[in-house]
Amino acid sequence: MFERPASGNRAILVQLDFGEGATAERVSEASLLIASAGAEVVATVVARRRAPDPALFAGRGKVAEIGDLIRSVDADVVIFNHELAPGQQRNLERELQCRVVDRNTLILDIFALRAKSHEGKLQVELAQLEHLSTRLVRGWTHLERQKGGIGLRGPGEKQLETDRRLLGQRVKLLRARLKTHERQRKVRRRARERREVASVSLVGYTNAGKSTLFNAITKAGSYAADQLFATLDTTSRRVYLGESGHVVLSDTVGFIRDLPHQLVAAFHATLEETASADLLLHVVDSASDDRDAQIAAVNAVLDEIGAGDIPQLLVWNKID
Repeated sequence: MFERPASGNRAILVQLDFGEGATAERVSEASLLIASAGAEVVATVVARRRAPDPALFAGRGKVAEIGDLIRSVDADVVIFNHELAPGQQRNLERELQCRVVDRNTLILDIFALRAKSHEGKLQVELAQLEHLSTRLVRGWTHLERQKGGIGLRGPGEKQLETDRRLLGQRVKLLRARLKTHERQRKVRRRARERREVASVSLVGYTNAGKSTLFNAITKAGSYAADQLFATLDTTSRRVYLGESGHVVLSDTVGFIRDLPHQLVAAFHATLEETASADLLLHVVDSASDDRDAQIAAVNAVLDEIGAGDIPQLLVWNKID
């Protein structure tokens, strides 16, 4: 049985370029993600490859280089800004004798930190468990023995042992509870429709400034911060537009490129608020050099949740 190394918060960031370009922007975004998870990037490894190595993702020579770097900078976690297959993650941890976390696990970790509402916590736990289920192979980790550190937050790893039956039961229970929240949302939406109140949703890349704009329009005082995924829970307020009457304005979770599918599925009920809107205000960080790619990433998620055909207005934020 393979016992996973303990985790920590001194991170080596690994970014491989497979020809997509925008490497500097991806490294910058990953560094922000790592900081949002409460860790520190102590070293960065950037390399080019034609394709991922099937066994180690980065190739044996690069992995040996990372191993030397772990010892020289005293790192306790290696974070790949990519999605790793379970076997690749296992092989890397065996080779490096260090905790290895991929991009999906990192984003789930941040969501576990940010979730505040009961529904938000249920959604994050469901996403974590579905992600973990692909990694509970031949008892390769004792979840109950793990202690703190990045990649280990939230109920997913704290409550489960490596028993697929228990995991399946918990997932079933979470889905049932989320269905209850989903029904309640639908009741509220139908009530708004009967009152003929238009629905407007703020969407955008994470940290584009949606919550700040929402607060400026509604005076709601919703939490807004210069960090990734500051807002997870949907907040809605009625706004008076003079002769046009009232609309319901909703602030929702921000999107990011390569958003884990487990999160899209788990947050389905929350994202339905966006998919049922009459108009989308797509908030863009105009100061970002990567804004075109961010707009494309948001539109890709909107297509995935069935909101791609809803009329939208681009709102250029941070223009000063």
